Amino acid sequence: MSEWDFLHDMRNEGYSADQIADAAACGYNVYEIDLEDYGYSNDEWEAIGHTCLNVDSTEVNSELVEIFENLVGSAKSFYKLTNRYLQIWGELGELFAEIEYGIKRHKPHTKGSDGRLGNDFIEIKTISPEKNKEQVKVKRAGNFNKLLIVKISEDFTFESQLIARKDLPKGDGKHATASWSNNDSH
Repeated sequence: MSEWDFLHDMRNEGYSADQIADAAACGYNVYEIDLEDYGYSNDEWEAIGHTCLNVDSTEVNSELVEIFENLVGSAKSFYKLTNRYLQIWGELGELFAEIEYGIKRHKPHTKGSDGRLGNDFIEIKTISPEKNKEQVKVKRAGNFNKLLIVKISEDFTFESQLIARKDLPKGDGKHATASWSNNDSH
């Protein structure tokens, strides 16, 4: 018996395709977990949806924040001097996610997702001010159940959107495309 047989059982029990996809992304059936079995009351949990976590509420390495701020300052100065952008968008987006959301990033070159937030595997995509379209492409085969889009504006301000994998457009191609305008931003 495979450790993934529960996915077939979920189908036979009438779970939706989206629920089965969520379970596949997590590695277990999240819809059968009872928090009270772990000593928590359901009344203690609040659904956060598409909200940003406050930096003050998570432990953030102050040196990492300083490095992030220095990188953004250097990128601004470089642009002001040369009228060219430094090509560090992806790293800035991932650092922002680590600081703002408390995401624990995986080791470099880990396939499938960029980091973890609680039990969720997070894929982080960045929209730079150089992009003509406010869209990102993500591999459907990736091992993630949430997509975090970080948008950096021309004046180097950062916004983000956290999207559940089940809310991504359906399709058969290798990539799914998520648009900034279709989601709530923070």
